[in-house]
Amino acid sequence: MNRQAQPSLPSPSRGARRGLRRVLAALGGTAVGLAMAATAGATPLFHAPDPDPFYAAPPDLDDRQLGDVLDVRGLPPLTTFPGSSVTLVKFRSTNSRGEPIAATTTVVTPVNHPVDGPLLSYQHIINALGAECAVSHELYSNDPNLVIREAPALNSVLMQGWSVALPDHLGPNLAYGAARLGGQITLDGIRAVKQVAGLGLGRSRVAMAGYSGGGMATAWAAALQPTYAPDLDIAGAAYGGVPMNLVTMVSALGANSHPAFGLAMAAAIGMEREYPDRLPVSDSMNASGLEVGRRMANSCTNEILASGAGHSALDYAASTELIDSPEARAVLEENSLEYFDGIPTMPIFEWHSPSDPLLPVDAIDHTDGRYCAAGVRLQVDPIPIPEHMTTAVVGMPLALDWVSARLNGQPAPRNC
Repeated sequence: MNRQAQPSLPSPSRGARRGLRRVLAALGGTAVGLAMAATAGATPLFHAPDPDPFYAAPPDLDDRQLGDVLDVRGLPPLTTFPGSSVTLVKFRSTNSRGEPIAATTTVVTPVNHPVDGPLLSYQHIINALGAECAVSHELYSNDPNLVIREAPALNSVLMQGWSVALPDHLGPNLAYGAARLGGQITLDGIRAVKQVAGLGLGRSRVAMAGYSGGGMATAWAAALQPTYAPDLDIAGAAYGGVPMNLVTMVSALGANSHPAFGLAMAAAIGMEREYPDRLPVSDSMNASGLEVGRRMANSCTNEILASGAGHSALDYAASTELIDSPEARAVLEENSLEYFDGIPTMPIFEWHSPSDPLLPVDAIDHTDGRYCAAGVRLQVDPIPIPEHMTTAVVGMPLALDWVSARLNGQPAPRNC
């Protein structure tokens, strides 16, 4: 790969920088802005502990290697995936601060899965903060995002005999928004399930897929794999609707009210959980913000959306003093693929709507262009639909057809 051939990341314009500063000032260091005063003693709004001891970290976690299996449990059959067995695997991973964590992934195995048959690591869309919202729990709750939007596609690959791994990629603290963490957990989950003899995946060809928040984890896993998990041979990654630049997303939202403001606030709470010393979000909330934040802390998608609908950062700011925290921006950049200089070595399929109202599409285009210049076998498939979730449904069959070809050993196309 010729790294010099890669287009450089454009620096923010003076106007963009002024705009971001105005946003941060208006936000006053509130949740959505993720730009807080550098005050000590922040107490993140954590969720209630999971009552199931299976999810707890073992005392010898420090002595374990990345991807080591910590525990395995069989789960009840799922009506969502008829005829398949379900296995929960706990494994050792690492958080964004380099500390060991215990993470989990759920493996769905169809009755016709051959030993060493294909494995798809599918990163589910998770917009949540409560322990009960983790994928391994949501599978048993008839989550409409899974049942309506994703289960049909996953059942199509299960019918082909593929196993599917569904990692809890937000980690044990449900750190919604911490995208790099999701990539690490995804890779360690693949390492782990290949070690569980009863799953028959030891020599399986592996691919990854995901959309939106699940696409963030997938895209980060693909970019991190050459350095974080060079031992893994992954046939390819298909991802869509990925927020590639959190800085520009924050700037675009600004201090405006929004029907989905709850998701932005939830992401800020999740990021504080992962970076408590660098992003003391809760220290900068007013009384109303803390009340809503505590309510969100154990909530799943629908409750989060309802709690924040129509609100803005100004509703929950403790102060409107100009706050422009370099540390806060650094954390946003660390979780934005547009700023990450790592390049995937596996083939990539990327799809998005060119007019998606929720995403900075320029950041997607720039990241795709950088990968293409570096020689990545990249196929980009724009979906001409101006709506985020419909793009997921339309693009997923195309993505899985591409994945199937990679798992069957066919050469990856390149159209960039």
